[in-house]
Formats: sequence, structure tokens, C-alpha cells
Amino acid sequence: MTPNFRIYLLLVGLFISGPVSAAPTNVVFVISDDQGYGDLGCTGNPIIKTPNIDQLATESSALSDYHVAPTCSPTRCSLLTGHWTNRTGVWHTIMGRSMLRENEVTVGQMFADAGYATGMFGKWHLGDNYPYRPEDRGFTEVYRHGGGGIGQTPDLWDNAYFDGSYYHNGQIVSAKGFCTDVFFEQANSFIRKCAQQQKPFLAYISTNAPHGPLHCPPEYMDMYKGQSDNIAAFYGMVTNIDDNVGKTRQLIEELGIEQDTIFIFTTDNGTASGAKIYNAGMRAGKGSPYDGGHRVPFFLHWPAGGITQQHDVAVLTHAVDIVPTLLEMTGVRKPQEVKFDGVSIADLLDPAKSVKFPERFVISDSQRVRDPIKWRSSAVMSQKYRLINGKELYEIAVDPGQKKNIAKAHPEVVAEMRQFYETWWAELQPTFSQTTEIYLGHPQHPVVSLTAHDWIQEVYPPWHQGSIRAADRKQPDAPKLTHQGHWAVKAIRDGKYKISLRRWPVESGAAINASLPAGSNVPGATKAFRTTPGNAIQATHAVLRIDGKDLQRKPIEANAEEVSFDTELKQGSYRLAPVFEIQEGELGAYYVTVTQLE
Repeated sequence: MTPNFRIYLLLVGLFISGPVSAAPTNVVFVISDDQGYGDLGCTGNPIIKTPNIDQLATESSALSDYHVAPTCSPTRCSLLTGHWTNRTGVWHTIMGRSMLRENEVTVGQMFADAGYATGMFGKWHLGDNYPYRPEDRGFTEVYRHGGGGIGQTPDLWDNAYFDGSYYHNGQIVSAKGFCTDVFFEQANSFIRKCAQQQKPFLAYISTNAPHGPLHCPPEYMDMYKGQSDNIAAFYGMVTNIDDNVGKTRQLIEELGIEQDTIFIFTTDNGTASGAKIYNAGMRAGKGSPYDGGHRVPFFLHWPAGGITQQHDVAVLTHAVDIVPTLLEMTGVRKPQEVKFDGVSIADLLDPAKSVKFPERFVISDSQRVRDPIKWRSSAVMSQKYRLINGKELYEIAVDPGQKKNIAKAHPEVVAEMRQFYETWWAELQPTFSQTTEIYLGHPQHPVVSLTAHDWIQEVYPPWHQGSIRAADRKQPDAPKLTHQGHWAVKAIRDGKYKISLRRWPVESGAAINASLPAGSNVPGATKAFRTTPGNAIQATHAVLRIDGKDLQRKPIEANAEEVSFDTELKQGSYRLAPVFEIQEGELGAYYVTVTQLE
């Protein structure tokens, strides 16, 4: 580290409160997918094997009443911005509602602006096109899959959890091995390089495991013989994550940077599979407004900050608190224009401090619809109470399983919590109409790849490649199939654009009317998406539809992989919805590429 850079970091510390290490403080942030509070040995699970995370727990401050959103993308946006999920435009995992609004400032941007190397590894799930990709949001090293999981529609074609292909700083690369191992290996290379260069870093390691499909190296499944295949694979995936956590912590120690490194482990929502075995006494799991849907583990270890021993923080905390906390701990400056919804909990995490934390309300909700619905799958939380869907009230300390609704006995509590929600909703509601639009014609992303995952429509689009392969053409209560969705796009400059319609993605090399054989399976309890046979759609024509108007129509030639249209677009917003004409009516083009022509 250069003397000038050390002086810069120390000067930055003058503008914030709280402890600042003498050397720049690194951050390693590990977050797993669909692993719940009860899916760890240290939280009481009698079966699962997580020795490394259990050891981390004995050396960390732990948040035991920490809450996130009940699903993937919504948690990630709050964690990375310090803002309520619904404020950021991310209240779903698909349908164009999983893209982080361009005006949001991520923790990656904040740390990069402070001179940090910032790495993102694994699952992003906040947008696959400019300006929503991690490389557009402050991360200087990116190694990721597409969409919300390996094998989902925006991911590279025919990907599965073993021997996949990934995006490395915008380029497609292939890799050998199980996905979680690959992501940690890439993160560890980044950490090693930064340490050798004496450059402070933020490493965001976001696994897609143990999210389904449930694929796992056989040796990990074998650790859970006697359990169902699903549990054996799910727990095996968790144990594999645990092994990688151990390897990364060992690397940090070997590099001599442990003292000045904050190491965090957490998860993104309640368990997707483990509740049937152990759920720490909570009700429900992933997607639920009850605690089992959004109360998750959180461990933070930081020797230079005095956080090296088991310290339980039972105060109510939320994902929106994490960014302000990391800024205070590291001395990275908050951008002047940013106002957080959360607060720093650095003092709570410090075992040397006795803190009286003010009472407050926080909210977790699971919209999973095109446009937010008031009170939908919501939890208003205080230290003592949980108000569910605006109607059910539970005293959480005496009723952790949320079985006894006491709303009628405490109308004053219900009224106060409802009023907080009403105020919260009224503030956020005007932002809901700010659709996240995919940019066309931007020099940093000259060829834009659109997928059906991001169709904006009322019903679920084909969000994984199994659905793409199946090409479901059923539409009840309608004589003809019609395409109901669109992509929200924005041409940022006037010009001629080439819009190419495809039934299969570019990397497949398949013709529009081709059928594809089923792909090979990989080890685990469930089948890979690619094992679904690829059905032919027998399309006759391609139609360019923009803003509800059919502008051009072309026949589909034999063996054509795409049909392209050239069209003039003025700077502005559009609803792009090209279709293929088929016997049953019309089918949206699952894949479209847009290129601005010179």
C-alpha cells in the first residue's frame, strides 16, 4: 500500500464516526441462496454438517433477530443499497422486476470510489443488461452466471451446476467443476491478488446454492444417507458451501490479512427445503411473511474491530442496516446524495459496547407480482410484535411459532403498526411506476440480449430453460394464443436498430423451427433444466411489434436461426414485444438481440 493511499484512507475516516482500523479494512461478504436460519449446526440443526460456519459463529458477533426479504432479488437489492426493496424497483425475481434501478448507488460503487478493488462472484440477479449488470454498478471484477440461477433463461444455454460457462468481466468463459467451488476459487484468486498488491478489497461471494434444482457432488450427498434425496442434496450443497467458507478463511489467514478483514456469512431468505427437518421453531419458509420466510443467520468477524468472540445481538435488525454499518466500520464515505432506510448497527456488533438501541419498526414483504399490492404477504416487525398482512398479530418472544393471533386483544398495537405501514407505503408508492428500462444503443453495451425471463406481464414468463425447451402453448379461455408480455426498453439515441428474433439463444446455434434433444443430467436429486426435450414450434412468420403495433412481418425461411428487422427508433421509451406466428396463434420471441446500426 502506498503512503499516499494510506493518508487518503485516514483522511476519509475524519468524516465518519466510529472505529477505523489503522490499515484499510477489507470485506468478504458471503451470502448463500435459499438457506434458512435453521440450516446450520450452530443454530441447532441436528443433522446438517457445517463445522466451518459453526466455528465462525464462535468467533463472531451474530444477529439473532435479523431479517431480509422472503426471496432472492429483493434481499440482494436491500443488502447492496441500504434501501427498502420496493424503493429500488426490485420486488420480484422475474418479469422485469428484478432489475436494480439505475439511480440506486450500490455498496460496490461506494467502495470502488474509495479506492477499493470490488469483486462480485456467483449470483447477481439484479439485471443482465446495461445499466443493471454488476460491472455497471461498481464491481471491478465480475464472475457470474446469468439470471437468478444456473440454467435460468438469461443464463448461458444448457448450463448446469457442473462444468458450466460463466460471464467473466463480460466475456464468456468455461469452467470445470461444481459451480460453488468455481465461484469461491475465482473469489479466492481475487483476494490473493489484492493482498499481494496491498490493495484493499470488497469481495461479494453470492452462491446460487442451495437453490434448486438440487444438484450436488455425490460425496456430499453421501454424507446424508438415510435422508430423502432432496434433503441429502440440499444439505450436501450447504456443506459444500461450508467447506468453501473454511478454505477462504484459511486463505485470508495465510495471506496475513485476517486482522484487517471483515468476514460476513449470511443467507438471502428462509429455507426452501430444510423446514421439514429443522426450522428453529419458526413458522413457514421461503416466500412467507412469517419469521421462517425472512429471519436468517448473520455472522460478522473482524479482529481489528475487536469482534473475535461469540456475541449474540438479539436486537431487531434488517438487511437495510448492512451498508451503513460497513461504511462506518471501514471508513468509506457515504455519498452525499444517498439517504439510507437503514441505520448503522456497528455499535451493536461491538461486544465492548453496551448500547441501548431505539425501538423501531421494519418491514419485510413478498410481492412476487408485476405491480406491488398493498399489504400483500407483509410483515411489520417490532422488537416485541409481528403484524402479518395487516391483520394477524403475534408476540414473537413467547410465540416464536406464530400460532396465537392476539390482534383482537391488542388493537392499539395493530393500529400503530398499521399506521407505520401506511406511511411507508405512501412514501414508496409513487416510485412503483418507474419501470426499469433496458438501454438500447449505449456504447458500453452495443449488442443487447433480451430474454423471456424479463417479459413484463401478469402471468409468470418462461423464467428457466426447461420452460423455454417445452414451449408451453396452452392459454385457457382463449381461442388463439396471444403474447401478453413486453420488454421495457429505452433507446438512448436516435438511429436505426437491428432487432433479431430467435426461438433459441445465439450460443445454441439452433434454427427457429428446430427441435432439440434432451441434454444430459448432472448429479443430484432433481433433473437439470436441460434434460427437457426442446420442442419445435413450427413458426411460419416473425412479427416486429412495438408499443402494441405490428410494424413489419417476414416469413421464416427453412433453417433460419433468426429473423431480423431494421427499424428507426427515436430517443425514448418503448414496449418491445416481437412474436412468432404459430398454428395456435402467436408466441413471444424468447430471445431477441438489439444492435444499433451505424
